[in-house]
Amino acid sequence: MVQLKLLGPVECETDDGRPLALGSGRIRTVTAVLISEVNQVVTLSRLIDLAWDVEPPASARGVVHNHVHRLRQLLAGHAELATRGQGYVLLADPCTVDVHRFQSLVSAAREAEPQAAVTMLGRALGLWRGEALADVPGDRVRRTVGAGLAQARVAALHELGAQLLLLGRYGEVVTELTAWIAEHPLHEELTALLMRALQASGRQAEALEHYHRTRRHLKDQLGIDPGRVLGEAYLAVLGGSGAAAPQGPARPPTAPPPAVPYTVDHGPAPLPLVAQLPPGIPDFCGRERELAVLDQHLERVPRPHCVVLAGGGGAGKTTLAVQWAHGLRAEFPDGQLFADLRGFERPPMRAGTVLSSFLLSLGVPEARIPESVAERAALYRSLLAGRRMLVLLDNAGTAEQTRPLLPSTPGCLAVVTSRRRLSGLVVRDGAVLVTVGALAPGDAMQLLGNALGRQRIEADPAAARALVEWCERLPLALRIAAARLMAHPEWPLECWTKKLADERRRLQELSADDADLAVEANLYLSYRALSSGAARLFRVLGLHPGPGVELPAAAALAGQDLERTRRHLAELCDAHLLHEQAQGHFVRSELVRLYAAQRVASEESRSAQDQAVRRLLDHFTRPRPARG
Repeated sequence: MVQLKLLGPVECETDDGRPLALGSGRIRTVTAVLISEVNQVVTLSRLIDLAWDVEPPASARGVVHNHVHRLRQLLAGHAELATRGQGYVLLADPCTVDVHRFQSLVSAAREAEPQAAVTMLGRALGLWRGEALADVPGDRVRRTVGAGLAQARVAALHELGAQLLLLGRYGEVVTELTAWIAEHPLHEELTALLMRALQASGRQAEALEHYHRTRRHLKDQLGIDPGRVLGEAYLAVLGGSGAAAPQGPARPPTAPPPAVPYTVDHGPAPLPLVAQLPPGIPDFCGRERELAVLDQHLERVPRPHCVVLAGGGGAGKTTLAVQWAHGLRAEFPDGQLFADLRGFERPPMRAGTVLSSFLLSLGVPEARIPESVAERAALYRSLLAGRRMLVLLDNAGTAEQTRPLLPSTPGCLAVVTSRRRLSGLVVRDGAVLVTVGALAPGDAMQLLGNALGRQRIEADPAAARALVEWCERLPLALRIAAARLMAHPEWPLECWTKKLADERRRLQELSADDADLAVEANLYLSYRALSSGAARLFRVLGLHPGPGVELPAAAALAGQDLERTRRHLAELCDAHLLHEQAQGHFVRSELVRLYAAQRVASEESRSAQDQAVRRLLDHFTRPRPARG
């Protein structure tokens, strides 16, 4: 086990407190990026981009490779630094990363009572040892990774101050904030908290001094006047500045004035026009069946308020959703909202964060956005009431992540894409489910032709058809293949088709320069989201040679009883890694089979694989009871 630290100088420590000798220079940049995205693939191109503030030299790839090799040696026996496609992933328990512990404590504090919240926030802020990534060379990585951490630190400090105010512990507020504000004099909300604490302690003159100092900094450095929060604190201090300071015991806690509630007005002040849909893909083709099904649902009475597009990674769900949504803009003249929920990434987007973004887009001032998710969702739905808006929620992970973002007014529609079926939305919320699978053969050929050009396809139609089938008619795989072929216009199609025919190389060939756009990386995201039992079943199914497997054979491979295996098979079907073709008979694509074989080879010991194969052979050779 190793402790990974970014909240200060970058450090890697063993459990006994022994620091690993990282050295200096760009190895610290590489280490910082890998730690910040622990358990996620970081592409080589991204590491290079962050390691140099200027145009990287020709030797950049080799330099990064050397740093990764050195880091892998240092971490041996403590954490695994693995190669994944065109990138690397640092595999470690997130709880060993100080950033993760900081975020977990801050998140827990938001749900806790003030006294417990103060304790948690104190522990969270105590993890900081200075400026995040303090010894990392180069500005780019500090702007990319460090800036967000710095903002989170300020937010936690603000929350700590607010909770201490609620408890009447004004002296601690002054102690916590005074030194920070001296170094960061432009933070208006922190200054407002400090002013309220000084006012409650009878120190109005000091509070006003802080206000005027901050106002001068804002004017001199940014050319702006104080905002609403600081202005309200100033007026509050002025209102109490004429009172004599209390003698004897300290005055009782004075709560800050209540926030002005945000009112919804459907009168003369309309909502700002919101048009957040991503651009459509110009060469979109096919999907007539899915588009027809979606249109039919839209014509139902009453019309559903949520449509879920579910399918495996790389099936083109987002492209289809965006294409359909653009065609519906006339149906929803009040605007379109869009959010990528990153449901299968770590961390996923929080519903509260998305609601805050939506409310800002709908014209709500940041200071008037409620704190709790439930209050934000209520305000969001109130703003949409009586309007006709479309909300596209891409890449949802769970029904729980999505539910607070669903509009409730009949004139609005939510379109949700996910690798899962999100049955909770269908059962509880009345959503309709549309499955997105592979393209029809003709549509897949058309997509390849749109990307490569008709002449190249017509020069060897047989090779083009073979390439389409090796890609299993998946839009992502087809676009990767087209990109590789466009980079080599001299290659005949047959040359690359032969590469894909070799199953040992197929997943490797179906990867772009960006590892996030590889078929293997897409399968990994679905695999990583599985429960441990379903993930193990997925792996051992990689030992099964055929495309289909029966329930009893799967149970034999896993060494589990039928009922538990049935539940895990259902989870794999929900993730679109399997398909139940008939009751108890499950099939998978060849790309999924190859990926499962790769996972079992890398994660299961040879003895465990041999035992699973023996159980499967015993299952097939065991005498069957005679049928009467």
